[in-house]
Amino acid sequence: MLRTLLLGFGLVEIVTPRPVIEACERIGLRNPETALRRPLALTGARLEGLAFVWLLLRGREGTTLVSALLGLAGLILVLVPRPIITFSQHLVYANTDDLELRLWVVPAARLLGVLYLTVLLLSRSAGTERTADTDADATAA
Repeated sequence: MLRTLLLGFGLVEIVTPRPVIEACERIGLRNPETALRRPLALTGARLEGLAFVWLLLRGREGTTLVSALLGLAGLILVLVPRPIITFSQHLVYANTDDLELRLWVVPAARLLGVLYLTVLLLSRSAGTERTADTDADATAA
């Protein structure tokens, strides 16, 4: 069930990242109307969605770089979210000094880190399922 929800979220983020970003801005910023988003923001959201979908469908087998990056980002977000928040703001927005973060941005970033780590855990079981299917096919042949 959770895997299906995360796959759906990843697909939405790939196909239509703008509404996802706008929802995050409304939730996380006191003044979302002043945000000057860089074009890279849409690409970054699509890449995040692609990483989710790729890992959840294929498992971690053959995707060590994506797994490592998502795991590292997840751990940093859980343990010390402020550097990632600052870094991502500078990547995504041209006017970071004008943006006013809401108080719950740090806890929300920690939850995002937990989400990243959850995707990694679910991708591990996806890899196990694929291996079991391959073993079953080999045994049947």
